[in-house]
Amino acid sequence: MTDSTDHDIHQQINELVDTEHKLRAQLASGEVSIEDEQAKLDEVSARLDQLWDLLRQREALREAGENPDGAELRSENTVERYEG
Repeated sequence: MTDSTDHDIHQQINELVDTEHKLRAQLASGEVSIEDEQAKLDEVSARLDQLWDLLRQREALREAGENPDGAELRSENTVERYEG
């Protein structure tokens, strides 16, 4: 993931948002149970958090005059526990 560009990361985010919309539509049409939808939405949400965190890291590196490619995708656990 360290070789990803901001454009690539935004593209992944857009795909995950599309997945969220599809899951909600599948729930509304009865194609998936609420439990399955929630489990999949939790996975999508965690991945989105990781990608947004990666973009923030890249921006911070840029602002510090460093190479944004030094940003690394952090674990779901790390990102989910971040409070600040």
